[in-house]
Parts: sequence; C-alpha cells; structure tokens
Amino acid sequence: MEQADKLRTINYSGIFLSCYSDYSEKCIHSTPEHVLLYLYSGEQVIEDRNKKITIKAGECAFIRRNHRLMMYKNSKGDELYKGISLTFNRSVLREFYSKISKADVPKKVALSDKNVFKIEPRADITSLFQSLTPYFEDNVHPSEGVANLKLQEGIYALLNNSDIFFPILFDFTEPWKIDILEFLNKNFMDDLTMEQIAAYTGRSLATFKRDFQKISSLSPQKWLIKRRLEAAYVKLKEEGKKVQDVYVEVGFKNPSHFSTAFKKQYGLAPTEL
Repeated sequence: MEQADKLRTINYSGIFLSCYSDYSEKCIHSTPEHVLLYLYSGEQVIEDRNKKITIKAGECAFIRRNHRLMMYKNSKGDELYKGISLTFNRSVLREFYSKISKADVPKKVALSDKNVFKIEPRADITSLFQSLTPYFEDNVHPSEGVANLKLQEGIYALLNNSDIFFPILFDFTEPWKIDILEFLNKNFMDDLTMEQIAAYTGRSLATFKRDFQKISSLSPQKWLIKRRLEAAYVKLKEEGKKVQDVYVEVGFKNPSHFSTAFKKQYGLAPTEL
C-alpha cells in the first residue's frame, strides 16, 4: 500500500469523520465531552493507563468525558483506518433530557467509574453509523438538522444498550453552580480542603458531597487520589519524570503514601515504570 496523506478529520457539528492512510497514528485523546466511536475499517487501540481496549471494524466504544487516554489508529493490511466519532456536548444532552419522559429514567442505577465502554454490535448502532458513510465524500455534507438527528440517535442507542449510561450522560449540575468535574480536573493537584473545594464550586460541604455522589461512586477524597495517580502515571511513563519530583507535583505530601497508593491502583511500584 502506498503511504499517502496523514490523518484527515472532518467535523460536522459534533460528528468527526477520520480517515488515515498511513500505517499507524498515535494520539492523545482528552475531551470535555462524551464520545461514541465506531470503526469502519482498520483497528483502534485505546490505552487507559495500564488497560488496553482494542476496537476492530464493525465495533463501537463509548469514551467518558474528562479523561486522558492514549489512542493508536492503525491500518490493517490493505484496510485504511476509517472511523466516526459522535461528540455529545452538554447542550445536546440537556435538550435530549428535557424531552424524554422522566418515568422512563431508571432509578438507582449504579454509577460506573469506567472510562471506556466497549459496545457490542447491535442493529441500532450499525444502522446509525452506516447511514453516515456518505459523508466521507468531500462534496457531501450533512445539514445542521441531520447532524443533530444523528446525535439524538446515538444517545438513544446508548440508552437502549444499557441503563448504565443514564447517570453518565445526564450528570448535570444546576446552572448557577460551577461544574464539579470541570473544577476538579483543573485543580486536583492543588492543596485544597474539601470545605475549600465546596466553597469554590458554590456549595456547602453537605451539598457538595451530595452532588458529588451523582457523578462518581467514589468519595471526593478517593476520586482525588485516583486522579492524582493517573496524572502521576502519565508523568512517569510518558514524560520520564522522577518519582521524587512527581509525587509532590501531583499533590501528594508523603512519598510512602504515594508509593503505596500507586501500587494498589496499578499493581506495581512507581519506580518500576
């Protein structure tokens, strides 16, 4: 196969079409919005710290917002990499939620902490993404209305696939309050007490803890430790930094506590990376 152009990505109102005509493309995925990915050809490997998820042609994956992942977009033999991503921003999700019957929203669904969900092929998923294939042609563009309709279909497909996506997709905060995850992802390395974090997000401590339960099954303290360890993993593994520099940089005060927590989460000591 001749090596031609690099990765070509086209964005139509939240629908991203990617076609790669070389052998492999490595990229960092970090987005504030949820993404539903479908692969037409080639292969995509998603690396979430020490876990690898492989997506093959005809398969689909949901990627949770606000998580930093490494992706490898590979050609397979003569098959070029070709995929489509649907990006669900908050305004689209709010509009969708406002129109559905609240009686159809399942109660007491456990909130998953997974970042990547591999979706089994189903008729609704397959038909949705097959209907988008014409837009890989340069002269065929979906209208704003069609793009929005396809995003709605994608949300329905996820909700029909599993109830687990209800609390993930519809984790809204009140409009006058600062988004908790957005604030924490920007400030998780800072030396802040829970009372200070609650105040910065416009909440009392009790309200902060109650709202946090809507977005994570972890306690705020455990979420912060997990997030700091994820950042430490990247700094050690990908940036080649030293342990004695990293543990302080990500917000740990005690190297022993950092080493113990890191080994518990990743199964190996930070010095072993």
